[in-house]
Amino acid sequence: MLDYVAGLPAFLGYFAVGLAAYAVFAVIYTWLTPQKEVQLIRAGNLAAVTAFLGALVGFSLPLASAAANSVSIVDYIIWAVIGTLAQILAFYIANFTMKDLHDKITADDIAAGIWGGGIALVVGILNAACMTY
Repeated sequence: MLDYVAGLPAFLGYFAVGLAAYAVFAVIYTWLTPQKEVQLIRAGNLAAVTAFLGALVGFSLPLASAAANSVSIVDYIIWAVIGTLAQILAFYIANFTMKDLHDKITADDIAAGIWGGGIALVVGILNAACMTY
């Protein structure tokens, strides 16, 4: 019976670190962006929720890849930091490629939200694929 739960401590460790990394990423992302995502989302702004969810899912992909491929918790944390940096890069790419992106998201321009979230997803997919070794 104990063989079935032998991996439970490792699971709990990776899961806890993953949740913490996810929370840290969300705080960094909302601090980095000029718009106030939480307020906009609570007000029903679809562009804001689309962009924010794109960033969250875009981060979760490399986070999952890192969990599957890491050899230790420290290794996982290092790759989570790299995933965070890649999503920050995605934020700047989206901002660079669409003029006034944040003003458009604040104004609930759905196309702008999809653009920002889409770039975050694309970067997250590429980032996750590159984390396999």
